[in-house]
Amino acid sequence: MHGGDELRVADVVRTHAASRGDHVAVRHGEAALTYAQLDERSNRLANAVLALGAPPGSRIAYLGRSAPEVVELLFAASKIGAVLVPLNWRLSPPELGAVLQDSGAPVVVAAPPYLEVADGLAAARSVRVVAVGDDYEQMLGAHEATDPGGRGASGDVIVQMYTSGTTGVPKGVLTTHRNLAAAAETSPYWQFDEDSVSLTPLPMFHIGGIGWAFLGLWNGATTILVSEFVAADVLDTFERLRVTNAVLVPTMLQLLTGVPGAADRDYSALRSIAYGASPITTPVLKAALRTFGCSFFGVYGLTESTGGVVHLEPRDHDPDGPRAHLLRSAGKPLPWVELRVVDPDTGRDVDRNEVGEVLVRAPNVMAGYFNRPAETAAALVDGWLRTGDGGYLDDEGYLFLTDRIKDMIVSGGENVYPIEVEEALAQHPDVADVAVIGVPDERWGETVMALVIPRAGAEPRADELVAFARERVAGYKLPRVVELVDQLPRTASGKVLKRELRERYAAARA
Repeated sequence: MHGGDELRVADVVRTHAASRGDHVAVRHGEAALTYAQLDERSNRLANAVLALGAPPGSRIAYLGRSAPEVVELLFAASKIGAVLVPLNWRLSPPELGAVLQDSGAPVVVAAPPYLEVADGLAAARSVRVVAVGDDYEQMLGAHEATDPGGRGASGDVIVQMYTSGTTGVPKGVLTTHRNLAAAAETSPYWQFDEDSVSLTPLPMFHIGGIGWAFLGLWNGATTILVSEFVAADVLDTFERLRVTNAVLVPTMLQLLTGVPGAADRDYSALRSIAYGASPITTPVLKAALRTFGCSFFGVYGLTESTGGVVHLEPRDHDPDGPRAHLLRSAGKPLPWVELRVVDPDTGRDVDRNEVGEVLVRAPNVMAGYFNRPAETAAALVDGWLRTGDGGYLDDEGYLFLTDRIKDMIVSGGENVYPIEVEEALAQHPDVADVAVIGVPDERWGETVMALVIPRAGAEPRADELVAFARERVAGYKLPRVVELVDQLPRTASGKVLKRELRERYAAARA
């Protein structure tokens, strides 16, 4: 399928259902859905959603791990001009409640493990909850399989993923049909075609989950959704289902290469592996190249850029050659992506090899943040997306990412904003002040560290503080290390010098 400006998400399933309806579109465990089935089920779902009182323009939320239902919802939403909101199932109930409130979704489709949470959230908000399983299937059966016929415009929003800002309040990223089409046009670079068997273990509230699934669907290929990452099982799937393309975060690559006998398997079907979402260490990358023996692509992108805007090509992965230093690079911009590195204060371009803020302009850059005009204006300047990431371009035009302009921590491919964790810990009665930083971690890339100044006379225990935070933030945001300190280094205006703390504690851990 081609035609970026003209492509609409619903047309993808309509076209493939007509031309290769018997081909498997999505696999999940033992379940498989063909394109014809996906088209029919998304028609029924679209009609059901309309009957539930979700008109065009409304948000339809999904709470659950990766499963065929989220793909059905994507196409159903597109057929009636609604917007899919995949919720982060790892968030605590108060965090989920805030996101649901912000989206204004009248309907939540919830998988069984999250049903109780969904019901609790819905009770306070007059939201309809549909349970995946019998309820969902009965609802589909009760509605016609007639296509509602909606297409929408290229600039219409189709997915609203939530990303935490530096303020710690999640923002809804507005992803359009054109954005997804531009992301899908990357697929030939990554060796996708209609015969691909593609795998993503990344969650559907991540662009690496839903975006990667869309690459496969756009090509009329088969996409395997993995809802629980177990390294040995994923290797079995690679071999048994002859996987051709996969997307993984560095932590996953490390776990896969660590499985005994991993390098002795048959990966002859494997064409390419894309990796990204957090920094990768050279030893992990070298082990992965040895184990899988296929093309590797490093991918740099954001939710706001609908995934990859910069990639490191297979020919630049030469671990023992003269250009081995490129393994630390994010690569070069894709052909349709403009990239600049600027002084974050003045907005002026900096020289080659000089660190600044990375800006990108491309058709896959979001339309903005939902109901956040001020934050949209701050992020999108004359069409350029301010990534908040620090980096520099070398003399050949390769991008090297350095310190983040924001103080974001990336742990196991998940973004953690210190302010959220600081806010949770600061509510503890024994905490006078707190600073949260990311420190290097062999397994997760970075791990969360909290430096706590206790109140006079108090000596809070680390496990007690972590338990307190656990009630307020998601598990992956919890500090793995808590240290009691007397003071924190600050600027003249009172701001904590986090870079200084990171350097100090990174050196100590090393």
